[in-house]
Amino acid sequence: MTGARRFSEAISEGDGISLVAAGGDLDVARSAEADGAEALVVNGAVGGLSGSTGLPVLWRPHGAPQAAHDAGADACVLAVAQVDEDGDDLERLHRTALELGLDCVIEVRDDEELELALERIDPEIFLLSVPRAGDGESPLEPTLDLLPDVPAGKLAVAEVEVAGRADVAELERAGVDAVIVGAGRVADLIGEPPPEV
Repeated sequence: MTGARRFSEAISEGDGISLVAAGGDLDVARSAEADGAEALVVNGAVGGLSGSTGLPVLWRPHGAPQAAHDAGADACVLAVAQVDEDGDDLERLHRTALELGLDCVIEVRDDEELELALERIDPEIFLLSVPRAGDGESPLEPTLDLLPDVPAGKLAVAEVEVAGRADVAELERAGVDAVIVGAGRVADLIGEPPPEV
């Protein structure tokens, strides 16, 4: 594993909401860690990432958990929308991820996908990736509307556009455990001086 802690531990420990930095190279990873990010999310393999950061890495590309494991990630995303609703893809991929020692983050876009995931695999971590309606509502509103459907004791990661620290604080007050942000924004959104690394 890349990080010193599991992804689930990183976003559930400590005070307040965790920032998960999105980035794709070593310099971004190091900078995000120095700025106070709790984890990284990558959209593809990053050469040399293993051993270059103590942050756990979430593998974002959809597909087989084996690719996440081979890339040295600590966790992978499985999107309910990408699996066969009538088959056993979700169960099989979830089981494979856990057997490989990965934390498995289940991406849902609405309450139907959330309910399906709970019925079929009862995951520990959800990625709330709710499309924005675009009718003047706050970018946070769809995520905050779905959040109460996540059962107590589960971890919720928000993938939502945050305008500033006030949005992060609103997500935190609502009970979101972590939010994905651009790596270059971590220092501005952290809300307190970053820890010494």
